[in-house]
Amino acid sequence: MRFNGGYLGRILRINLSTRTSSQEPLKELDLLKLLGGRGLAAKYYYEEIGPQVRPLGEENKLIFMTGPLTGLRLPSTPKFQLATKSPNTGIYLCANSSGQFGPYLKRCGFDGLIIEGSSKDWIYVSIVDEKVSFHAADRLVGFNNSAAQKALKQTLEIGPASALTIGPAGEKLVHLACINVDARFFGRGGAGAVMGSKKLKGIVIQGTGTIPVADPHEVQRIFREGVAMLKDSRASHTEYGTAQFVEVLNELGCIPTRNFQSSYFEGADKVDAHAMVEHYKEKNSACYMCTIACGQVNRVKEGPFSGARARTEYETVVMLGPNCGVDDFAAIVQAAELCDELGIDTISTGNAVALTMELFEKGLISKEDTGGIEARFGNGQAMIDLIRMIAARRGIGALLADGMKIVAEKHPQWRPYIIAVKGLPFAAYDPRGFHGKALTFGTASRGACHNVGGWTVRHELISKEYDRFAVEGKGKLVKTIQDNRGYVDSTGVCTVARSSMGFTDNPKGNVLEAVTGYDFTPALLEIGERIYNLERVILNREGIRRDDDQLPERIMKDPVQTGPCKGKVVTFEMYNIMLDEYYNERGWDEDGQVKEETLAACGLPELLNL
Repeated sequence: MRFNGGYLGRILRINLSTRTSSQEPLKELDLLKLLGGRGLAAKYYYEEIGPQVRPLGEENKLIFMTGPLTGLRLPSTPKFQLATKSPNTGIYLCANSSGQFGPYLKRCGFDGLIIEGSSKDWIYVSIVDEKVSFHAADRLVGFNNSAAQKALKQTLEIGPASALTIGPAGEKLVHLACINVDARFFGRGGAGAVMGSKKLKGIVIQGTGTIPVADPHEVQRIFREGVAMLKDSRASHTEYGTAQFVEVLNELGCIPTRNFQSSYFEGADKVDAHAMVEHYKEKNSACYMCTIACGQVNRVKEGPFSGARARTEYETVVMLGPNCGVDDFAAIVQAAELCDELGIDTISTGNAVALTMELFEKGLISKEDTGGIEARFGNGQAMIDLIRMIAARRGIGALLADGMKIVAEKHPQWRPYIIAVKGLPFAAYDPRGFHGKALTFGTASRGACHNVGGWTVRHELISKEYDRFAVEGKGKLVKTIQDNRGYVDSTGVCTVARSSMGFTDNPKGNVLEAVTGYDFTPALLEIGERIYNLERVILNREGIRRDDDQLPERIMKDPVQTGPCKGKVVTFEMYNIMLDEYYNERGWDEDGQVKEETLAACGLPELLNL
């Protein structure tokens, strides 16, 4: 293999049905063409998880892959990727997480981990360097995430450890269930339910090996320069975290409010970053090798939610706050803590609660449906009670726990109020306020996602490089951002710190050469494009076409009701102008299928044996 560092060259495969493990080598071509992380996970998904596989069936797999920079002494290198079939959407799911599991997996000598099969009884798995062991986990069933994390890490007597766990929601196969990684999460798409279907409560890992690098002195230099650069450029992240965007986006009229009925929240000053820091902030939280420490851990000191404690990101604040009409930050902290402990995605949960509140206020459901809860917008206690119902699959929570795709199938009359694409609910942005965001939600590989689909906030709202209400030019913009995110997700680096190593829309620098001995930099955007086309090939195989890339009715038909973007709407005609441009930029046909010549240009036939 031509690489002198960054990669270990092996993956670990664990079969829960037979309680066995094996090791296998990575292919050099896969690394050259896909880098690692998200790209490599997609390749294994393509080869091993066919369209006939059921998300909660034994044949589904959990594919975890690190990148060449995961676990190294470079700015913020905790990231690793997951690919599986989503119970929330029924299609391909990619997700990323921080925590220390990825770095420890590398220290155990592996670039990836594949979990397959299913156990008959609840178990957990321990990985200590190359030793894999299987243990009964009956005593852990019902544990919240923090208790499960503590219990698993205490089983390893010497040194620090990392763990993946699921909460009670994952055990109950809630389709919104996430996987906890040292209090960070594989959040969206229901991977926690996949883990629960395998009766796998958790995996605990400890690695004592080293990760080689090609040029240690150059890596040290890049680390020092990167840390110095981030100290200044990310100072606002240290002070306020991602919650800093609440005020900015609300003033521009882009905050989803009361189930996306509006895009401006009149109570935003009570839940923005300034209110958070002044009244609730307890401390900063940092991920592995991160000097930014953008995590904002908040604690409620008084009132009915006293004692609640949670790390609250922008997405969580908005989806459990303005989108539910809640202006009580204490209630948001309590709701976030519940989601984290029970193990459900805060974004999808905020959407589910907001939908319930709108249906209740419109008289489409009653207290008989909600179990006596007065499910009105602004009722923080009602939000918390509904979260408990979803995680427990109790009452209306049993329906909401199946996700928006199934809700829409069972109640088609509710479709005008369901805000999702491909079954995945919108993240915390109203695209009627900046139209490129509409295209990112429509074309994201895993459904309406702000990360995989592309974060156009910087280009459309902050730098104002693009007219936010224009439709021309957005196809090329979104493609470029998606390709950028595709390669960044494959490195192992956090997106907040990526610019410190030259990972931008115009990649530069030599960090990958210093680590691996191979100069990937000139080909990074090409790799990102290849990854996105590979994911679309998977989606095409699973039946995804142009119709599946369309937006929900509310965004295309209902103008924003109040605020700076009052009257704005993304019509069907406007959206499809952008979609046509995007397909053309991508080299897909008018129905959203990857053309043969595009496959050839990306080198996918050779890579996938087509």
